[in-house]
Amino acid sequence: MSVVLSEHLPLLASAPDGIQKLRGLILELAVRGKLMSQDPNDEPASQLLKRIVQERAKLEAQGICKKSKVTLLAANDERPFKLPSTWEWVRLGAISEKLTDGSHNPPSDARSGTPMLSSQNVQDGWIDTTNPSRYLSEQDFALEDSRTKIKPDDVLLTIVASIGRSAVVKEEHPRFALQRSVAVIHTKLVPEFMSLQLRAPAARRYYDQHGKGTAQKGIYLGKLGEMPVAVPPLAEQHRIVAKVDELMALCDRLEAEQADAASAHTRLIETLVGTLTQSTDATDLAANWQRLAEHFETLFTTEASIDALKQTVLQLAVMGKLVPQDPNDEPSSKLLERISREKARLAQTEGLRTTAEPSLETDERYIEIPGSWQFQRLGNIAKFIDYRGKTPEKTSTGVPLITAKNVRFGYISREPREFVSELEYTNWMTRGLPRLGDILFTTEAPLGNVAIVDINERFALAQRVICLQFHEPQIAAYLLLALMSMQVRRRIEVEATGMTATGIKASRLKEIPVPLPPLAEQHRIVAKVDELMTLCDRLKADLATARQHQATLADTLIDAALEAA
Repeated sequence: MSVVLSEHLPLLASAPDGIQKLRGLILELAVRGKLMSQDPNDEPASQLLKRIVQERAKLEAQGICKKSKVTLLAANDERPFKLPSTWEWVRLGAISEKLTDGSHNPPSDARSGTPMLSSQNVQDGWIDTTNPSRYLSEQDFALEDSRTKIKPDDVLLTIVASIGRSAVVKEEHPRFALQRSVAVIHTKLVPEFMSLQLRAPAARRYYDQHGKGTAQKGIYLGKLGEMPVAVPPLAEQHRIVAKVDELMALCDRLEAEQADAASAHTRLIETLVGTLTQSTDATDLAANWQRLAEHFETLFTTEASIDALKQTVLQLAVMGKLVPQDPNDEPSSKLLERISREKARLAQTEGLRTTAEPSLETDERYIEIPGSWQFQRLGNIAKFIDYRGKTPEKTSTGVPLITAKNVRFGYISREPREFVSELEYTNWMTRGLPRLGDILFTTEAPLGNVAIVDINERFALAQRVICLQFHEPQIAAYLLLALMSMQVRRRIEVEATGMTATGIKASRLKEIPVPLPPLAEQHRIVAKVDELMTLCDRLKADLATARQHQATLADTLIDAALEAA
């Protein structure tokens, strides 16, 4: 490996997808002859090719293999890069004694017998024979084997869908057959070298350029046979394979170390944010937060850790630990009295039907809250505007339609853009109109996404989205945070039903109790959450910038390694 690369290996490995890029670079250097220096005492590849041509002529004369349809040497304009003087550019089909694929019409599954493998069973460097696509009877296997004759030292290559994974058939592999998504190649080159060359970036670029198809891209055997491959001296092939194995093992160790470090970092973050939720009150939280804040830049170094911090902030908000309680605040009981009067007025004047059980059992209070707070069910503090049961007819233009796909976690996206006609809007929106500041809640696919309505124009509401129209509009901002918190979300999930698509019925959702602080404290909580979320977003932006710089530097190092002689 080049000096440029070895000196900066830790930086490259820690870059985004760094180890994957490192593996690709190792293969690229290997097939370019830049992984190690050449030995002038090696027999040049031209001599090896002479023997290959002579052996192939014998096999053609015996009818063992067909006459090659391609010339031996690749044309100058087809050679993707310059090779060492002792190497040669040749076409794969000209040096292959066998270049075929698996069954184009696989027999039915015999449920036992000889395994038939697909491209899913061929991974980079290894073959999985334990989970075949089907099994063949002795008779069916004999027919398949008469064509492919898979033997040890054959090289397998995936050629349909996920093109470019390759592995060598070993003595210890049980016999198997193949589907057409896998090619079988046999040459006089070191099979492990042939395999690593077939999965190197240069080969993958060839597959991308010459593959055909849209839904499932594949490369035809004829075009595969035209592919230029680099042939080093035979002795150097063995040295390259050994060096690649050594470096790939290093990549495996780096990957394992990163996984261990990531796991340890996750446990550390869980412990540290746990100290925040275990704070006894806002004063204790402030002290714990300050100790944590002094190390933010070194602790919160992944998106997952920052997301964990965000969720912790929401948990603290609904536990009454984020801001101190003020004994001068009007208690939440007074707030609930006003909400109850408004609910009664709406029931009398507008026929409000949304209601829930008036009392709560002790076991329904799923978190401890301050004495000035109270639990209340969603159905007693909000009108439910629900358009479940069918979907309105859509048009290309007209009144915007907001569906469950538009309601994300904490915000409304206008994509995808869908519409209903003016007439459909009038006939459809008869159960109530959403207003600014209401909360939209997705009841299914996905369950539990919530967002504040911030759309000034009219819009229609689709099924699987409930609009919560609070009897006291000022509580919506706090309730959004509560509904995004893990404690409330888990409580909602308890009431959800369904296997493939979990959802909650409106009748169940309205019975969900939520913790309500005094209104003045709600305002303080929302302001504090906004402040801390802004901090988290800044950490995330800084992380993204740092990772981009790291990725750019890693790419520069890779380019330098490829350009080095």
